[in-house]
Amino acid sequence: MRLEKGERVSDRNRLFFILIQTRYDLHRLSEKMTGEPVNVNEFQELAKQSLPKMYYDFYTGGSEDQYTLKQNVQAFSRIIIRPRILVDVSRIDMSTTILGYNTSSPIMIAPTGLHKLAHPEGEVATARAAAACNTIMALSFTSTCTVEEVALSCNAVRFFQLYIYKRHDISALMVQRAERNGFKAIILTVDTPRLGRREADIKNKMIAPQLKNLEGLLSTESDSDDGSKLEAYASKTLDPSLCWKDIEWLRSITSLPILIKGVLTAQDAIKAVEVGVDGLIVSNHGGRQLDFVPASIDVLEEVVNAVGGKVPVLFDGGVRRGTDVFKALALGAKAVLVGRPILYGLAAKGENGVKRVVEMLKNELELTMALSGCPTLKDITRNHVKTYLDRLNCRL
Repeated sequence: MRLEKGERVSDRNRLFFILIQTRYDLHRLSEKMTGEPVNVNEFQELAKQSLPKMYYDFYTGGSEDQYTLKQNVQAFSRIIIRPRILVDVSRIDMSTTILGYNTSSPIMIAPTGLHKLAHPEGEVATARAAAACNTIMALSFTSTCTVEEVALSCNAVRFFQLYIYKRHDISALMVQRAERNGFKAIILTVDTPRLGRREADIKNKMIAPQLKNLEGLLSTESDSDDGSKLEAYASKTLDPSLCWKDIEWLRSITSLPILIKGVLTAQDAIKAVEVGVDGLIVSNHGGRQLDFVPASIDVLEEVVNAVGGKVPVLFDGGVRRGTDVFKALALGAKAVLVGRPILYGLAAKGENGVKRVVEMLKNELELTMALSGCPTLKDITRNHVKTYLDRLNCRL
């Protein structure tokens, strides 16, 4: 999509939802002609067929050369599973607790923005699917549905993801709204003092649709016709002075548990525990921020060892198979968060697509546990995997 001469940015904002609805309707008409996906990866192709290029590129793209984006997925292939035999696996229990809340499996829905670009029902459809799967959804700060709409859509445990804006009063108001509407934890994303250079969005001149949560508080419209409107909006709003003392400020305005998302080193993990956070999420923002940082799975164990069990460590980045979930758990993660596949499922088949994605990963994890001799999550240990470094050390 290009902005035609004389067309206003606000016109684009009104039109893109109409375009999404039309594309979705056309895709539903042809849905029966395509084969049903048998794994999570196949939802990506369905999403590509149903989304305008601008929005597909927005969801799939990473920063600059996209090295980290690719490594997030590829790094899992360097980890080998070491199964145990002759274990009674007639019953597999994948249930766990996250911050004290029961969930059917260690698979959560990661905070991802702008779900209405994928489907007219947006985050409400995602929330309903999460509730049906008895899993925890983290609602993005850049949701296209309001906190209140998501809260009223169904009864479930949900977390709220937060960015700190230059206007701290807006961030504080969103925390208060989340707490008032029953959200159970705050996920503070800490790796985004500025937006990463996402070149596909620049080429597509990606628009920044008005966020319903911020109506009356802040406009996402930009008068510039150069590059990504999202980048311009982020530059205008995100607080580049965000630092450790802001954790104390956040603690002062909420009683909810606080997890920080974007930890990639032992040093930051130790500091986070020192300032009193309630959990960490190992994440490189899906390869969308600084390129050439490590794949999340490659640094998970470093962070887990640094924390030493003092707070739970969650994992985000590149999960596409149940075997990926198993590997992350073996390296010490309490649970994993799944991002892009949820959006692909939503774009392809709406609420049912999200449910299918979650259930596929759960079914694959269950099978992996059975074939590895692990009837419960507690049975999954470090001895069940061998990393590239393990194999390298064996040769020395």
